[in-house]
Amino acid sequence: MRIGIVGGGLAGLTAAYELGKQGHEVAVYERESELGGQAATFEVGGKRLEVFYHHVFAGDVDIINLVNELGLGDNVLWLDSRVGFFHEGKVYDFVTAGDLMRFNSVSLVDRLRLGLISLYLRRYKNWRRMEGATAREWLLRYGGRRNYEVVWGPLLRNKFGASSDDIGMVWFWGKMHLRFSSREGGRERLGYMDGSFGALTDALRDRIIAQGGAVNTSSTVGQVAVKKGRAVGLQVGWQTHGFDAVVATVSSPAFLRMVPQLPQDYARKLENVRYQMALCLVLVLKRPLSHMYWMNISDPTIPFVALIEHTNFVDPSLYRGKRIVYVSNYLSRDNRLASLSVDELLDEYVPHLQKVNPDFGKDWVEERYLFREEAGQPVITTHYSSRMPAHRTPISGLYLANTTQIYPEDRGMNYSVRLGRRIAALVSAQG
Repeated sequence: MRIGIVGGGLAGLTAAYELGKQGHEVAVYERESELGGQAATFEVGGKRLEVFYHHVFAGDVDIINLVNELGLGDNVLWLDSRVGFFHEGKVYDFVTAGDLMRFNSVSLVDRLRLGLISLYLRRYKNWRRMEGATAREWLLRYGGRRNYEVVWGPLLRNKFGASSDDIGMVWFWGKMHLRFSSREGGRERLGYMDGSFGALTDALRDRIIAQGGAVNTSSTVGQVAVKKGRAVGLQVGWQTHGFDAVVATVSSPAFLRMVPQLPQDYARKLENVRYQMALCLVLVLKRPLSHMYWMNISDPTIPFVALIEHTNFVDPSLYRGKRIVYVSNYLSRDNRLASLSVDELLDEYVPHLQKVNPDFGKDWVEERYLFREEAGQPVITTHYSSRMPAHRTPISGLYLANTTQIYPEDRGMNYSVRLGRRIAALVSAQG
C-alpha cells in the first residue's frame, strides 16, 4: 500500500519505519522544519538539546528495543537521578526511604503512609478497579488529608489547574507505577541518549528513506481527502497526494480540522478530551540553580510546576560547561502566562526562582528560550477507557494515533513508539 502519515514525531516516524519494513510505500509530512514533535531539538553549547525535557525509564521497553534495533543501544547513558521536592522554602531530596523519613513537613505516621502508598502503586497492576475513582478521592482516603494538602494536591493542581479534582486515579497510578519502577537499591537510574534523542529521530528518518519512503518537513497538511467514506489522500499546500491509507499522529483539535467529515459520535469523543498547554522556559545559566535534576514544586505562590536541571543529570561539559534548566508549566489556554513573551515570562519567574535559590539573579542567564505545545497534556478523567477514541476511525483507511489514546499510562516517548508500532500493525492487517 501507499500510506500517508501526518506528523513527524516519534509516533509518526515509528509507524513509517514499521510500515516500510513490511514493504509499504510511506510518505511523512511534518509541518515544522524539525522532526521529533515534542522531542524536537535545538542547539545549546554546540550540542543538540530537546525543546521539552526527556529521559527514559528502565521499564520503557518499546523505545529501548527500538533504539537497540537501530544500532543505537551504546548511545544510551544510564545515569543516577536526583529527585527533589520544594515545600515551605526548603528543597527536600525525595528518592530513598531515608529521604522520606527526613521529610518533616508531615508527621511520621503520614510519612509512613506516603511510603506505603508508593510501594503499593508500584506493585499494583489491576488499574481497571480504579477507573471509577478520582485521584483526589483515592489519595484522601488512603493517604490522608495532610499528605494530600502538602504533596499530591499541589502537584495535581499545578498540572491540571481547575480540572485537578476530576483527574482519574488511573492517570495517577500510571505516573507512580512507572516512576517507582525505575528505583532500585535506594537510587533512581534514568536513560538519556548521547547526542540527545535527536539521534533516534535521525536514525528513523534515515531508515525510512533507505526503505524507499519520503520524509517531508515544513509541509502542512490542510485536509484529509475523503471520497465515498474512504480516506484517499492528503492535501499539502496546493497539491493533493493520493494514498491507500492515512495515519494521523496529530492532536485531536488538529485532526478535527483536517477531517470535517468525521461522524458526530467519533468527533464528540475527540472534542470531549481537553488538553493543558505545556509551557517550557529553557534557561542557560552561568552556574547551577540547585543540586537536583527534577524538583517538584509544592508552593501555591510559585507559578510553575517543576524545575528540571538537565546538567545535574547529564554532564555540563557536553554543553561547554553551560548549565541548563527547564522551567516547566502546564496551563489552560486562557491563563495570562500562556501569552507572555520569553522576556516577560522570565521577569515573572525570577522572584520565584529566588525562592529556590536566593542568590539567583537575571545576570545568571546567558540564553533563554520559550517553547509552547497547546496539546501538551490530555486531561484524563474517570472511566476514560470507555470514552477514548479508537485508532481505527469510522472513515475507511483513516487511523489516528495521539496522546489521548495512551492509557492507562501517561504520554511519553516510550508510549509514542508503542503507538507507532500499534498503528502500523492495524494498517497492515487491514491491507
